[in-house]
Amino acid sequence: MRDMNFLTENNARPIWHPMAHPAEMQASPPRVIMKGDGVTVTDIDGKSVLDAVGGLWNVNLGYSSDPVKEAIARQLAELPYYSGFRGTSTGPSIELAYELAEFFAPEGMVRSFFTSGGSDSVESALRLARQYWKIKGEADRTKFLALKKGYHGTHFGGASVNGNANFRRNYEPLLPGCFHIPAPWTYRNPFDETDPAKLARLCIRALEDEIAFQGGDTIAAFIMEPVLGAGGVIVPHETFMPMLREVLDRHGILLIADEVVTGFGRTGAWSGSRLWGVKPDMMTIAKAITSGYFPLGATLISQKVADVFEADRTSFGAIGHGYTYSGHPVGCAAGLAALAETKRLNLAGNAAARGEELAAVLADLKARFDVVGDVRSKGLMAALELVSDRASKKPVDKKVMAAVADGAYEAGIMIRVSGNNIILSPPLVITSADVATIADGLAAGLARA
Repeated sequence: MRDMNFLTENNARPIWHPMAHPAEMQASPPRVIMKGDGVTVTDIDGKSVLDAVGGLWNVNLGYSSDPVKEAIARQLAELPYYSGFRGTSTGPSIELAYELAEFFAPEGMVRSFFTSGGSDSVESALRLARQYWKIKGEADRTKFLALKKGYHGTHFGGASVNGNANFRRNYEPLLPGCFHIPAPWTYRNPFDETDPAKLARLCIRALEDEIAFQGGDTIAAFIMEPVLGAGGVIVPHETFMPMLREVLDRHGILLIADEVVTGFGRTGAWSGSRLWGVKPDMMTIAKAITSGYFPLGATLISQKVADVFEADRTSFGAIGHGYTYSGHPVGCAAGLAALAETKRLNLAGNAAARGEELAAVLADLKARFDVVGDVRSKGLMAALELVSDRASKKPVDKKVMAAVADGAYEAGIMIRVSGNNIILSPPLVITSADVATIADGLAAGLARA
């Protein structure tokens, strides 16, 4: 590797960063992270901080999971790559698909279509949903419904069902036939409703109205995150997703659960669908499938959907879609090791326990700092929404958010800023002492605001 001076001088110059303005990155270069150990990361200046972002919602096992690293090394030595296209499979891909079907049996998943990550998984689910209806002879079912504030990745399909203008406007026009209903977000919603159960019913009523307007027989699928992540950790009332499932069933509309963030224990349950007691028709997974150690994802498919494809004897059933790295043997080996460690350490149980402690911390911070307008969390997914005035709920500006992030970093924790939200998604192996460290770091950052 080049020396430290070279890295510092060239930071943000030959590279464009995702979700950032290139000019801003060049004017104020980002932190250069050089090392990870346990739940901490160390930057180019040697400063170590607790990673309260968990990489990007994905490093559930922390940075020192030797079983995953060893599995990657063994597979690299044995078979570093082979295609998963028609005619060939690899041992790790077969084994991981089997293990995923076992793990997600409560959700009714029976097949895996491997991808390179979450955006790929969403794109695959949308394509397969349209294809499903073509096989069934209902080719008019091409539309998609989703939630405002939902996030489903960055491909054109995913961006089209995204419910946040920040991820849409610069790339429009997007995929036609995508429509959105209000999210069950008690802090900000068009109904001015603060009761979560009542708000859930109002949003379901909006769904039924949209289905009636569009025509249920024109809609292929509804996609949602069981807990909305990038939109600000919006936690629906426990009745929302079951009511949604019932409405969709009534109209024959598929349900795609985007579990890229919520899969593998982050909510305190093994999946967001399981948390709410719902069986989707397809699930999208990625991120924690390898704890971030290798790019991998999958679209999981229910028996209902699999039966339609596998019974087809026309050209409509052939899957004309895939990725060079679908079922990558090294990624699948990493996935097998990560899944084994995830179960052995009962990460869902730890996320639930530490999540309760974190929720108490956030409530205390809201009581102490007027700039905190709202706090939301489920398991180890959490957000603090910062406002300049609690009565009007006016968001603070970017400078305040930057000051909070810098203050927290100086105090020893890495946080993520998304709009006027502080997002927390630490590794699922954190301890009670780590939660206390997060609390102290957040307090230091908020004190600056």
